[in-house]
Amino acid sequence: MLIALPLLVIPVVLYNIVVLSGLMGDGGAGVGADAILRDPIFSIPMASGADWSVGAGDLILLLSLVLLFFELLKSTSSQRIAIVNHALSMILLVVCLVEFLLLRGFATSTFFLIGTMVLLDVLAGFIVTIISSRKDLDFGAGR
Repeated sequence: MLIALPLLVIPVVLYNIVVLSGLMGDGGAGVGADAILRDPIFSIPMASGADWSVGAGDLILLLSLVLLFFELLKSTSSQRIAIVNHALSMILLVVCLVEFLLLRGFATSTFFLIGTMVLLDVLAGFIVTIISSRKDLDFGAGR
């Protein structure tokens, strides 16, 4: 049953942990979610001489992209568990929409991109399921 859980729930939960713990730990002193997400965790010197600063938001987005790839691979499955996965992905999309629209720390570009990835997962799952079911059902188009 754990295989039915959408993988994109991991970055959504990580975002919640990072932003909410950062906002709560701040005591509400006004540090925004963008500042928490963009605060460099480490930096990598580049050949150009510039430093590439990587923040928590960047790492969450990277993880989201990798997990989206695996979710798209999972959506090609025509097993019954895929239907549960699609339903859970839809619930995750609704949760992301509610958080993005109603909670202060979630109105960021990082969370918008995570939500877009969840939307793409939902769309891909339904489109692949519809296409594969059309191939399984022959409506007599060749007659």
